[in-house]
Amino acid sequence: MKAVLLKKTGSPEEFKDNILTEDVFVPCIKEDEVLINIKFAALNHRDVWIAKGDYPKINLPVILGSDCAGLVHSKGSAVTAFNTGDEVIINPGFNWGTSESFQSKDFKILGMPDNGTLAEFVAVNQSYVYNKPSHLNFLQSSGIPLTGVTAYRALFKKADLKNDDNILIPGIGGGVSSSALVFAVSIGANVFVTSGSEDKIKKAVTLGAKGGVNYKNDNWDKEILEMSGNNINVVIDGEGGDTFSKCIELINYGGRIVCYGSTSGKTGSIPMARLFWKQLKIFGSTMGSPDDFAEMIKFINANKIIPVIDEIFPLENISEAFLRMNYGKQFGKIVVAVSS
Repeated sequence: MKAVLLKKTGSPEEFKDNILTEDVFVPCIKEDEVLINIKFAALNHRDVWIAKGDYPKINLPVILGSDCAGLVHSKGSAVTAFNTGDEVIINPGFNWGTSESFQSKDFKILGMPDNGTLAEFVAVNQSYVYNKPSHLNFLQSSGIPLTGVTAYRALFKKADLKNDDNILIPGIGGGVSSSALVFAVSIGANVFVTSGSEDKIKKAVTLGAKGGVNYKNDNWDKEILEMSGNNINVVIDGEGGDTFSKCIELINYGGRIVCYGSTSGKTGSIPMARLFWKQLKIFGSTMGSPDDFAEMIKFINANKIIPVIDEIFPLENISEAFLRMNYGKQFGKIVVAVSS
């Protein structure tokens, strides 16, 4: 089968030499596994961080990728939940553990260290396989898993988002932020965004955001407050850095802030007086439990959510897809056409 192999890590300039499409053996399945013929796979920032060597416990060579949609090709003798030909997606978070509050020490994500979804076939335990939403095609469905469950948990399990909330999503454009946007809009929440790109702000508005500002402006936080009527009570942040500090300054008393990433790096200073005087609630969030994933699928089905897709690349041009993500050019999910 064709698969994308990462053989060594390096700079973006080395992606073309390090991330290669090659022929490898089709994986053998165990009795409790299904073999999925992948139609489309989608990239995550995690894949780029691994390719650059900015990720713990890298074990090479590896087939990258965590997201996909495809067909059940065959199944082990103990598999009862699926049949050959079923249209499916995968929950890429393995071994969550027994607590809904946090993942276990054995938690891992498909695509490192285990071989992932940038291949024509992948073997997965049946417990991580779910029926594809019927209103979505394979292309759209491939953009759901990792970013979808991350956004769902952050919005509804941590921030307890309601339809009358005013929510700020800094750095709109990535998979999680675009998922959070369409999820929040679907329940009627008022969404505001920031971006360094005017085009991305305009795109967010077409998807239902009430407005947005350019974070390159020194006073972007004041612009957001004016735009929202001085009323931001939820922040879903994957930026970190100085953005996180400004969000503490601008959010309402009793506000909820959820952090799921730190693409802008470490936060230099936290205004502690604001934190305790405003009685803020701050949550960390990573991926989601099996219950979160199942609920997320139900939510997508009930609200007829359509994931935001950025650009589609053939498997042979995989290094170009990685470069697009590395330089932050995307809005939504970068998808790879794996097999016809």
